[in-house]
Amino acid sequence: MAPCAETPSVSGTSLWRHRDFRRYLTGQAASVAGSSITQMALPVLAVLHLDATTAQVAWLAFLGQLPPALLALHAGALADRHSKRRQMITGDLVSAAALATVPVSAALGTLTLAQLMIVAVVQGAASVLHDAAAISLLPSLVERSLIQRGNSRVGALFAVAATAGSHLGAALTALLGPARALLGDVASCLISAVCTARIQTAEPARSRPGTRRLRAEIGEGLRYVRGDDRLWTLTLVNATTSFALGLLNTLWALYLLRSLAMSATAFGVVLGLGALGAAAGALTAPVLARRYGPGPMMLAALAITPLTQLPLLLASPGRAWQITIGVALFLQLACAGAAGTTQRSIRQIITTSGMQARMQAVSTWLTSGARPAAALLAGGLGTWIGVRPTLTAGTFSLLVPFIVLARSPLRALRQMPDPPAAAPSPLTVRTASAPAVPRPARADDPHDRSPGGDVP
Repeated sequence: MAPCAETPSVSGTSLWRHRDFRRYLTGQAASVAGSSITQMALPVLAVLHLDATTAQVAWLAFLGQLPPALLALHAGALADRHSKRRQMITGDLVSAAALATVPVSAALGTLTLAQLMIVAVVQGAASVLHDAAAISLLPSLVERSLIQRGNSRVGALFAVAATAGSHLGAALTALLGPARALLGDVASCLISAVCTARIQTAEPARSRPGTRRLRAEIGEGLRYVRGDDRLWTLTLVNATTSFALGLLNTLWALYLLRSLAMSATAFGVVLGLGALGAAAGALTAPVLARRYGPGPMMLAALAITPLTQLPLLLASPGRAWQITIGVALFLQLACAGAAGTTQRSIRQIITTSGMQARMQAVSTWLTSGARPAAALLAGGLGTWIGVRPTLTAGTFSLLVPFIVLARSPLRALRQMPDPPAAAPSPLTVRTASAPAVPRPARADDPHDRSPGGDVP
């Protein structure tokens, strides 16, 4: 396909000249954009065409979020045991097949809400398999000194791709209907699979005996993360941030649209500003980390984030407040992009190659498990004490990840850490039809399919 077209690879450290990195980036950006199309079209299809009730829509959303919480650890262990690229391609193809059944059934007049829920679960499980391998593949594509720069570009492009996918999903839904709009995500899965298949960099050798039980490897990954104070601290920062944002995001749109009477157009502009902020934060993360140190930079970002919620809590209806909220969201997601890119890079740098996927999976498991719990709590608190007090509680909960990092030695980290002493030091990356590209020392690491790191 055209997005994966080859261009000559030239020696040097420019990631844009690294063909495998470009293939990886193109495939993952297509995947993120396609996921945004589905997130846009699926609820519309359920509500407008299948007359789903509020409870059924909630179940559809819940079932879509369930696979990461249940399968992330298993997917990470499988990615460390087998080929990551093969697992990514399998996930893409399963997602494409599941999503393709929706427009086919709609055309035949046999589409039901039960089928939609099954598709949401299957597609969610396939995405978990894909993402667990995709996040951990990057350190084998570029040298560790380039990981932070690579993650910076990944985070920025993912923010833009997610927003573009949402707008494309809205356009396809209007032009083709929500069922056929899902064909956009089917196409994105196929583009991702093709780009992944064309990556030629060899993955690190896996010396683990294939007879070991998967449960033992999952336990090994949990102990590995828990046994490293740096990994455990950053994982807790991710999980607590995810929980706090879950409290806020559950009621955020309702509060803006209903309590502050924000129009749909203004709401879309605010979301667009947020996406720009996430991209800006991810792109500037390497520069900020070099200038101020990754520890102080992440600590400052976590300190600023609760302050960006104040305009939301103080706002009243009106254009001036809408602009203020948009600027605050830009700043909030810029902080999230910078901190998320940096913390993921640190975790990838200090983790040995054989534990990359399981290390990421532990973080995904905890952050994914925090979101449904936070959503349920937000719903209960919103009904009991009101929307604005619940948003206030969510704002205060954003102080928890700041405290976790502030109590850790990582707060004073002045430069990116060194890779593990036992880590191999590959000298080159080779492709079949191009000269070798040098791979320097090592630095830091979206994803998953969200901008700025593990926490969207």
